[in-house]
Amino acid sequence: MTFKTKEEIEIIKESSQISSEIMKRLKAFVKPGISTKELDEIARNLILEYKVESAFLNYDGFPAVLCTSVNEVIVHGVPSDYKLKEGDIISLDFGVKYKGYYSDMAFTLPVGKVSEKANKLIRATKKSLELAIKVAKPGNRLGDIGFTIQNFLEKEGFHPIRELCGHGIGKDLHEDPQILNFGKKGEGLEIKEGMVFCIEPMASIGDWRIKKAKDGYGWQTRDGSLSAHFEHTVAVFKNKAQNLTYF
Repeated sequence: MTFKTKEEIEIIKESSQISSEIMKRLKAFVKPGISTKELDEIARNLILEYKVESAFLNYDGFPAVLCTSVNEVIVHGVPSDYKLKEGDIISLDFGVKYKGYYSDMAFTLPVGKVSEKANKLIRATKKSLELAIKVAKPGNRLGDIGFTIQNFLEKEGFHPIRELCGHGIGKDLHEDPQILNFGKKGEGLEIKEGMVFCIEPMASIGDWRIKKAKDGYGWQTRDGSLSAHFEHTVAVFKNKAQNLTYF
């Protein structure tokens, strides 16, 4: 893994804020009747407007700039002609490359009115990320991040996805270390100033086990249960971690 200088972190922060601005604008289009392919087209146009590069397009052959993961699909869903329906939930995962540095973020949104169970899943997954960022500070360990996510989600009645994880980020989209969504306090790599990584809790209402989605890129819950996903790019400073892709 690599440690970033203050200058590099500043560029990653600029990249992250562009991703955040684009996602903020995309959020307004999520409603019943819009297709996931239309959301991808909007994201492509915004990339051109901000004069940045897509982090995802052609990465391992991925054919879009935006991951659109609906209901049981956890991550990496490919945009399609599918039109969102009232009661769906959708994870939007997006990133850009700016001045040679990547940023990456995701959130899950309700489509119109959704069930209380779906709303609770979304709220809990988002909260687990907020709690994880607070413990991602120098002197703690990566296991503290995983423990925090797992402990909170399980108390809320949900299951962290164990076979997918967060990652380091910088000049490459995916760098070391891996950031697991489960773990034990005090275990794993020590968190130090200069680390930049993506924390991305994923949770399901049912079983945590996964399988490949029909599009060949996405991952979905094996039992077909609803899932949610949140992600922020985080930089570690002397006394704390800072969320770089904040709204």
